[in-house]
Amino acid sequence: MNKLVMAAAVAGIGFNSVHPAPLPEATAQDLGFSQQRLAKLDEFFAREIASKRVPGAVVAIARDGKLIHYKAYGQLDPAKGTSMRLDAMFGLASMTKPMVAVAGLILMEQGRLPLRARLTDYYPEFANMKVGVPQHDGSLEFQTQSSPIYIHDLYRHTSGLTYGVPPDSSDQVARLYPDFAAPPLRGDKQAFIETITKLPLAHQPGTEFEYGFSTDVLGAVVEQVSEQRLGDYLASNLWKPIEMQDATFHLSESQRERLARPFPADPLTGKPQDIELLESSTKFDCGGACAFATVGDYVRFGQMLLNGGELDGQRILGPKTVRHMISDHLGAEIKNKVANVEAHRAGFGFGLGVAVRINEGLSAVPGNPGEFTWTGAYGTQFFCDPKERLVVVVGTAAPGEIRKYYREQVQYIVYAAIIR
Repeated sequence: MNKLVMAAAVAGIGFNSVHPAPLPEATAQDLGFSQQRLAKLDEFFAREIASKRVPGAVVAIARDGKLIHYKAYGQLDPAKGTSMRLDAMFGLASMTKPMVAVAGLILMEQGRLPLRARLTDYYPEFANMKVGVPQHDGSLEFQTQSSPIYIHDLYRHTSGLTYGVPPDSSDQVARLYPDFAAPPLRGDKQAFIETITKLPLAHQPGTEFEYGFSTDVLGAVVEQVSEQRLGDYLASNLWKPIEMQDATFHLSESQRERLARPFPADPLTGKPQDIELLESSTKFDCGGACAFATVGDYVRFGQMLLNGGELDGQRILGPKTVRHMISDHLGAEIKNKVANVEAHRAGFGFGLGVAVRINEGLSAVPGNPGEFTWTGAYGTQFFCDPKERLVVVVGTAAPGEIRKYYREQVQYIVYAAIIR
């Protein structure tokens, strides 16, 4: 690797940065990593940045609660040529979902939001939704619900709610739905509820994993129960207690200056990468896609979960609740389509807001049963491996299909560097 390329790619790097480390620090060697093997991460991002396949990245790796790798690579904003920084803000997209799941579980622990509560107890509009069953002639047959939607279904994506797809898709039900980021940009929370309750469900509630607007609805339920805006509730009960200092649904001007942005065009397809959610204010705090945070914030969130619900003396959830959250909630009776979201998730089930590895092998990436993880459509990723006592968070501004490549490569390199 050309040393000049490497120096340009690895910017604002390491523990000597003016930006404080989000966790206590340790050397990789002291915690069972090969420093030489872990350096492959630097080489990998240097190559990718030099090839103009990704503008930049921030990566945090912690083991045993201590940070062994915390680096910024490449550019924050390729249009301006500014260097990536450790305190870069990332649009989390679907990595908002695990935080909203925690918000709901806090209410569950207080006896205010049982998993077996019916969604109609909070939003009666969901009572009349039909199930759309595709017919051979291309039409839809509409069936009544054989079971209500429970709050449990919102956590594990078994409500039947889905996400919108392009008009040329073969998925007849999903073609009727809006894009995942559209509702908070187009209208308020009530308009969102009114829109989706007029659409058919993709399947009967409680029968299939169907990735979609379930967590957005869970966020609306959290607001109903807590009588607070979702961002305010998360700030009071999660973000501030564990010092996720920059986590928010609404960027300040100074935070916007630190926002990581993608290339103007997708490096694989050449198509424009205009992400409205990064540049426009949302009309409600959507629980499925709309939060922002730094990698440092999110590694603290992941460490809190890996610790069983506590960080630096601040308990967010009880350890048994976290164990329940990171257990598989699909089982044999529910059709498991988790790998439809990303192909390398073969061998994963789904818990309460996170994917959970349930099998050795099967997945294209290494890991251990018990690993829990989720990702965001704009290029973010986190995974926690209880067996390895490991938390990894990656932030990139890579919203195209190439983001899936980076997720896999980072996981390969991280596990290859563990030597004891």
